[in-house]
Amino acid sequence: MNNIDFLLKQTGEWLRGTGPNSNIVTSSRVRLARNLADVPFTHWANKKQKEVGLEMIKNAVEASPFMKKSEYVELSKISDIDKQFLVERHLISREHATVPDSKALVFDSKEILSLMINEEDHMRLQVMQSGLNLLEAWRITDEIDSDLSSKLDYAYSKTIGYLTACPTNVGTGLRASVMLHLPALVFTNQANRLLQTVTKLGLAIRGFYGEGTEVQGNFFQISNQVTLGRTEEEIIDGLEKVISQVIAREENARKAMFMRSKEKLVDRIWRAYGTLRSAHIITSGETIELLSAIRLGIDMDIISDITIPAINDLFMLTQPAHLQKMEKKMLTSNERDLKRAEIIRKKLGG
Repeated sequence: MNNIDFLLKQTGEWLRGTGPNSNIVTSSRVRLARNLADVPFTHWANKKQKEVGLEMIKNAVEASPFMKKSEYVELSKISDIDKQFLVERHLISREHATVPDSKALVFDSKEILSLMINEEDHMRLQVMQSGLNLLEAWRITDEIDSDLSSKLDYAYSKTIGYLTACPTNVGTGLRASVMLHLPALVFTNQANRLLQTVTKLGLAIRGFYGEGTEVQGNFFQISNQVTLGRTEEEIIDGLEKVISQVIAREENARKAMFMRSKEKLVDRIWRAYGTLRSAHIITSGETIELLSAIRLGIDMDIISDITIPAINDLFMLTQPAHLQKMEKKMLTSNERDLKRAEIIRKKLGG
């Protein structure tokens, strides 16, 4: 079944606005990179070999009890807008959306689980959770991976662990990441210094859509970079310790802002709210920045008539591919800006 339109009517698990520290941590993700032992890696495989690997993985997925109610989508059979739509929902990467031949996606209806087939590696299995919930994401991922490994022969070395296309993933093949909303650290010019410290600890910092993307709306994705020589539990524990410190810094920055410049903070938040409720044309970048301010206002009890899930929903619905899927046609940049403003006004009662 290639119908993905039902996703327009729901908010993914990772955007529910629940879970530990969800006022600062939007979501937690655990991703595993796996390759088949008897098929060349995707960068070396020809089309026939990629199709063989695809069929092997598809058969294993269909036999897995964890994926009985999952959707299977061949990327070559969907439109460019649909592929971008899946990127916006964090179900596939931008790399996976390009050159779609012999590539597929498996995902569950709640958008907790997704499996990219023939991306950089034969398999990229990821589990998303709302809030700071890395251990639960890892538990689910580990169960699914154990099941699939009983049906597939992975490329594995007894010396160094799982073999992957990128050397940084060799070992456990695990990449754990957390999406954080850090407006107070940004507003008080503390973010750069803190993030430099995080980088020195061996962690990677990326934007809203992961690798190769810029930070928008004060959202930062922080993840481990090294997997070799460390267990999965050590990777997750190390990341959680750093994230806990970042959370503490953001909380302190919010308290200090409220105490020292409450009027300016309140004005900034309500100006953002007023702009979104009245704008008739608005870009994606401006929308994300203004929604970030409103989200902060909700977290700090300055705004009470809208919820975090509603704001998260707007983050998603106002993305370019989402707008075009709702309109069921291609839109120019100007048409998208008009439609985006219309949707926001309706949602916020403007």
